[in-house]
Amino acid sequence: MARKRNPNGAGSIWQRKDGRYEARVYVPQPDGTRARKTVYGATWEECDAKRQELVRRDRQGIPTPTRSAKLSEWLPYWLEQFVKGDRKKTTYAKYETHVRLYLIPNIGTKRLENLGAADVRRMLAAVSTQASPATAKESHRVLRSALSAACREELISRNVVKLVPAPRVEQRELKPWDLEQTTTFLEAARGDALYAAFVLAVALGLRRGEVLGLRWSDIDLERRTLTVRNQIQRVQNELYADSTKNRRSRVIPLPLMCVPPLRWQRLRQAAQRDSAGQDWQDSSYVFTTRSGRTVEPMNLSRSFQRLTEAARLPRIRLHDARHGCATLLFAAGVPARVVMEILGHSQIAVTMNIYTHVSDERRREAMGHMDRLLRRRPMTN
Repeated sequence: MARKRNPNGAGSIWQRKDGRYEARVYVPQPDGTRARKTVYGATWEECDAKRQELVRRDRQGIPTPTRSAKLSEWLPYWLEQFVKGDRKKTTYAKYETHVRLYLIPNIGTKRLENLGAADVRRMLAAVSTQASPATAKESHRVLRSALSAACREELISRNVVKLVPAPRVEQRELKPWDLEQTTTFLEAARGDALYAAFVLAVALGLRRGEVLGLRWSDIDLERRTLTVRNQIQRVQNELYADSTKNRRSRVIPLPLMCVPPLRWQRLRQAAQRDSAGQDWQDSSYVFTTRSGRTVEPMNLSRSFQRLTEAARLPRIRLHDARHGCATLLFAAGVPARVVMEILGHSQIAVTMNIYTHVSDERRREAMGHMDRLLRRRPMTN
């Protein structure tokens, strides 16, 4: 049979001495290079169908390994092609850390289709020993996501990570401050330069990055509303503004207690602007340094810890003040759906399962209701 010509880059087909047909096409590899892939068919039509499939994948930018890729090849490619442009920088940085420190050192030499459940279990055990079960659980999630992408790209037929359960991690017991401790902290912080920031974190449950990402245009003191649109994040050496965690903005009514601190902050910042003169860097953020620059997220946490120690309060994270806000709102009888909207959760299960803490007083009150209910009816045999 005469050899048929195909367009440039579409490969070619010829008949072998053994009677079969052979085609070769240059295709992209997981590491970004190109290599020649060979396919065979009993007939010209069968071989051409395989050739056309290779060309289709090539034009869509889908890698077709000439040999099975190793995890050490696929994982960096997955990070660059599937994660970097689609996920937040913080997510990419976290995934990259797990790939570099835990996945490649433990299973990087394994090829995609040869990776077995036993290999995954050994990796999880090694990471649990090297770091912690919580870190191993996160590595499990990263590897599962990477292999799911490999399945979608038809590089492997199944995701073996789904066959291996993630390590169990004991939930950290949350002990946010009660109402008295919270008011004690706010009194201790009253003279601090970041007092208004702490008021917003405590009263509204804003995340650290959301507090620092507030601009004056996001706050309407007359109507007493605050719009959360952005957050300030630091990833490695970059300090940048990003969208909120769930990429959605939310409007929160401002309690009266938040208005005076924000007015004071605006006056204080105006005085700093006048003092800095030409050195002032106008960023329009509510909370800035003396020269108008963005406040480092870690510096906000350090100030929080310093004030906590000065007030002789139990040591908690700044993020735990967010937990405390949810607990106080629930204690005040605010519906769960409303609490979810205020805190900016994407699912109500997060609000109910993680960010609420039932105090001893609330438990005693609940049992008191039960006691009163049951006493109404005489006990009968």
